[in-house]
Amino acid sequence: MWSLLGLLTVLQNVLPSQLLSLLHSLYESLQDLLSPYSYFEIPEFNGYCGVDLNDLYRHAHLYLNASNHAPATACRRLTLSRSPSSNRISFAVAPNHTVHDAFRGHRVAWTHPVDTAQDSLEESRSFTLRLPKRHRHALLSPYLAHVTSRAEEFERVSRERRLFTNNTTSSGSFESGWVSVPFRHPSTFETLAMEPELKKNIKNDLTAFAEGKEFYKRVGRAWKRGYLLHGPPGSGKSSLIAAMANFLCYDVYDLELTKVSDNSELRSLLIQTTNRSIIVIEDIDCSVDLTADRTVKKTQAGKLSLRSSNKKTTTTSSFTRCEESGRVTLSGLLNFTDGLWSCCGEERIVVFTTNHRDSVDPALVRCGRMDVHVSLATCGAHAFRELARNYLGLESHVLFQAVEGCIRGGGALTPAQVGEILLRNRGDADVAMREVLAAMQGR
Repeated sequence: MWSLLGLLTVLQNVLPSQLLSLLHSLYESLQDLLSPYSYFEIPEFNGYCGVDLNDLYRHAHLYLNASNHAPATACRRLTLSRSPSSNRISFAVAPNHTVHDAFRGHRVAWTHPVDTAQDSLEESRSFTLRLPKRHRHALLSPYLAHVTSRAEEFERVSRERRLFTNNTTSSGSFESGWVSVPFRHPSTFETLAMEPELKKNIKNDLTAFAEGKEFYKRVGRAWKRGYLLHGPPGSGKSSLIAAMANFLCYDVYDLELTKVSDNSELRSLLIQTTNRSIIVIEDIDCSVDLTADRTVKKTQAGKLSLRSSNKKTTTTSSFTRCEESGRVTLSGLLNFTDGLWSCCGEERIVVFTTNHRDSVDPALVRCGRMDVHVSLATCGAHAFRELARNYLGLESHVLFQAVEGCIRGGGALTPAQVGEILLRNRGDADVAMREVLAAMQGR
């Protein structure tokens, strides 16, 4: 061995560098020829300047570091981390270690080489993908597409979601757009007090919408969905919105129309919303006078036909009142829901809520604008059992039949009313059931 090392040292000092480089290239070519694998380098940055992040590297990083993904857990050494704003533990493949994966019956491997430049603290990171050489052409493109799809799904589920509201300055001018806080509402479809059939239908509709990108593109429709939630106060409209956001892992934009000065500002707000979000306009019948612009048009038409000075004066004053009462017009809101401005983003759900459906303008809630109408009324039998299970841990009780009889007899309460009674008496299930029964009998 010493003789061999000595010979190599002599050859390196005696032979020209060009010849050594040629011999090294021939050795690597022979090694590649005999190896049954093909190797693909995925650097962290594109180009030589090192400023443009390689999106494929990011997808590979997310794919391999998913905490519930088999390749990451199969690695011999992992790096664990957790951000201050999340309770989720992130797994990362340790530097210069290899993790194996399987795709379409073939075994592939990922290596995470990390090199430190001499006399520098900067690191050069990349991923090396190893594929069977005989099947590399058939595997490379579909496997990278699989990695990208899984990475985007993991990123969507694991990212911190935000609750946004539109913001205006004290002078009323629109400058700062949206402000946000972390969205951590605990409501889910599992804890939602709702009839099982309605809950199933909403979940199926949301799933079909989230997976319908190609369908919406094929039929030529904007990838959005409109929901109208109507029912008395306390019927669970806000809880349903939170459950929808948690189910889809979407951000929530709570649009306050009374803060919007005009239709132009409304369009500006819409442009700033992100994809995969739920845009909520609560109490649509009380936010602004959305019939004002229609009144203006009718009044202007009447102004042209009327000739008397008294009628003309009345028309002008009506026009002024309409302009002052409605800051956002119905036509502006319609463009927001299904006009040209509705397609400036993808995968968004628009939700209107109201306590009185009959008070909402029919043009706003017709098909194509509000696709799904959800009626949330008082607490039914299944919903009551769900509340009793969540608040009291009860699967059955001797008073269940009496409570259900009151519900059928018209003494039902809203989920918020039932929940308040159960919360107040959560330490004693019997007292809670008796109070709920008494409240329903009183109605």
